[in-house]
Amino acid sequence: MKKNIVIVGGSHGVGEALVKKLHLEAELYTFCRTPVEGTHHTTFDVLTQDFPLDALPETIDGLVYCPGSINLRPFHLLKDEDWNQEWQLNVMGAVKVLRALYPRLKKSDKASVVLFSTVAVQKGMPFHASIAASKGALEGVTRSLAAEWAPQIRVNAIAPSLLDTPLAAKLTSNAKIREQSVEKHPLKRLGTAEDVASAASYLLSGESSWMTGQVLAVDGGMSL
Repeated sequence: MKKNIVIVGGSHGVGEALVKKLHLEAELYTFCRTPVEGTHHTTFDVLTQDFPLDALPETIDGLVYCPGSINLRPFHLLKDEDWNQEWQLNVMGAVKVLRALYPRLKKSDKASVVLFSTVAVQKGMPFHASIAASKGALEGVTRSLAAEWAPQIRVNAIAPSLLDTPLAAKLTSNAKIREQSVEKHPLKRLGTAEDVASAASYLLSGESSWMTGQVLAVDGGMSL
């Protein structure tokens, strides 16, 4: 029997790659602003709408929360609204979805939740204060829920470095910035959406059944 997996933000980047990876082996329910072909799709804006539970079956086996942002600015230029936007998208958006889906995740024998942090939480990086603050909070949520929801629901996170995805296009499209970033990574390349989708697929699967509360670095060695 196929697992029922919810992907919030499945139309671009990592979410899109994960849909392609899982579409043959799971019933996928995507929630984002852009339609996702080949899934049970519901148009949804996590910042402005309540989560539409009517679009889902009663049992959910996996949840992946993909939304994120790259708002790189010097600390002294960050305004209150910048901090609030990061918090609302990265933390409260995830909280909204987790709260809504918890009863349905509980009905699964082996449910798995995957959230996304960033390498900038562990490795101090200039201009990352607002995103590192919100993603650091999300790592706290990951570990807390892993303890609270065990043994029935596993909760893990992935902390990538810079990925060659549409979200990072402002950085990766600049040849000089791209080259500098590649050189900073021990593996000498940027990550791809597929790199991170493979890790998410692993965390959703039974192959990671003895893992919970972990923040998995998929970062080309940057955190070293």
